[in-house]
Amino acid sequence: MARTPYDIDLDRNPANYQPLTPLTFLERAASVFPDRVAVIHGALRRNYAEFFARCRRLASALARRGIKRGDTVAAMLANTPAMLEAHYGVPMAQAVLNTLNTRLDAAVIAFSLDHAEAKAVIVDREYSRVMREALARATVRPLVIDYDDPEYAGPGDRIGELEYEAFIASGDPDFAWKMPDDEWDAITLNYTSGTTGDPKGVVYHHRGAYLLALGNVVTCGMGKHPVYLWTLPMFHCNGWCFPWSISIVAGTHVCLRYVRAPAIYDLIAAHKVTHLCGAPIVMATLLNAPAHEKKPLPHQVEFFTAAAPPPEAVLAAMKQAGFNVTHLYGLTETYGPAVVNDWHAEWDALPSNEQAAKKARQGVRYLPLEALDVLDPETMRPVPRDGQSLGEVMFRGNVVMKGYLKNRKATEKAFAGGWFHSGDLGVVHPDGYIQLKDRSKDIIISGGENISSIEVEDALYKHPAVAAAAVVAKPDDKWGETPCAFVELRPGARASADELIQWCRQHLAAYKCPRYVVFAEIPKTSTGKIQKFKLREMAKAV
Repeated sequence: MARTPYDIDLDRNPANYQPLTPLTFLERAASVFPDRVAVIHGALRRNYAEFFARCRRLASALARRGIKRGDTVAAMLANTPAMLEAHYGVPMAQAVLNTLNTRLDAAVIAFSLDHAEAKAVIVDREYSRVMREALARATVRPLVIDYDDPEYAGPGDRIGELEYEAFIASGDPDFAWKMPDDEWDAITLNYTSGTTGDPKGVVYHHRGAYLLALGNVVTCGMGKHPVYLWTLPMFHCNGWCFPWSISIVAGTHVCLRYVRAPAIYDLIAAHKVTHLCGAPIVMATLLNAPAHEKKPLPHQVEFFTAAAPPPEAVLAAMKQAGFNVTHLYGLTETYGPAVVNDWHAEWDALPSNEQAAKKARQGVRYLPLEALDVLDPETMRPVPRDGQSLGEVMFRGNVVMKGYLKNRKATEKAFAGGWFHSGDLGVVHPDGYIQLKDRSKDIIISGGENISSIEVEDALYKHPAVAAAAVVAKPDDKWGETPCAFVELRPGARASADELIQWCRQHLAAYKCPRYVVFAEIPKTSTGKIQKFKLREMAKAV
């Protein structure tokens, strides 16, 4: 590249260049608003000065135990203060945080621990049983730290060497935490749902986390000091980067261990919650609660949802209940949502059915995403913007993952042609808004979790009575989508729907199991390929 006068004697130096990292958001909030409440959990209140000090203590304690740059620290935690602290304390030690999905089984967790070469793991007492089994299966031997949440009174044992509060206490609240050597350094690791074989480890970098966190503030219209209720699992794409976003505007995190309607309404009323996120299941939980559990909202509450677009009736009911719903879209590989259905005020005047059609679209790119398009994956050319021509949704920019850990082949495939290939099929409308039309890998999104139809089919095929099986998504008011299995039995064999569902429960995590089993001939093409589009129509009538 040719040098210009603007390149000569104008070099980067510590005074004019620092790596971007979301860790500076907390440092600033603690400096400017030290006494402002940062975290609420039950009766617990912690201000920003205390929050920052505890994160530094965690970083210090990890460093004293030999945790260093590039080491993985796993967290098997609910939406608790410890999980928030891990999002800062672990990378402050220049380590990489791997938040584990608390719904997964021991085998998958063991794979993740081994693949990430976990050096330490923080375990909530509620998940001690599955973690004990996972650790027994794993080959790594990480330092195990027990977390005993005072808001949890259920079963569970301590399985680690240390208790979290004692571990934190051993650290220095004035620890000289370290900026990343490079903003391209890894900050977190998130495993996909393993929809095609073993889960893939999606690596986020400090730069992307910084930018997506800022993008959330802009997209969600967050002014100073919002109150954010944690109805979205923090283990999912690092809570869509909101653990870092809230520090930008010195807001308050309201932790919530279980998504239950009474608790949500109580917390919104008590703390004047302004924002929350969640899958369609959260909306269903709020709307279907009995009248005595509901409370009037103190103001309009901003609700951000992903997965399948909410039905028109649900949107209307949420609006009546006092929630303004905004539809987002993204993937684990894009730090969570990077696309928003940016609403135009003039659309409010449209008839309800036309508004619903607008709401069903995924939308346009987040501010920090450089490019979003629907391309022909063969030619890599944009499809016509006619709302009809089908192509693959692709992303390009700084809020796309660093790549897949230890999986060059998958990384190169995902980035072929200089774009991230989402695997989702969609169209572009004349105004530039994209809309998904299908999922190229037949993924079912249930309660915000990805379920592979192939994985469920494999479990069904293992049953001795099953000759053929096909699984598709059935629309569900509560879960968004739920697995529906179509089964052909072997000649002379017998099996009930309940039997097959229980069979699946022995081989799969509970949330992956079909809720409906239909015994019927499975439609196929002349070459024997299952016609899933027909099954989806059939599932709607089940």
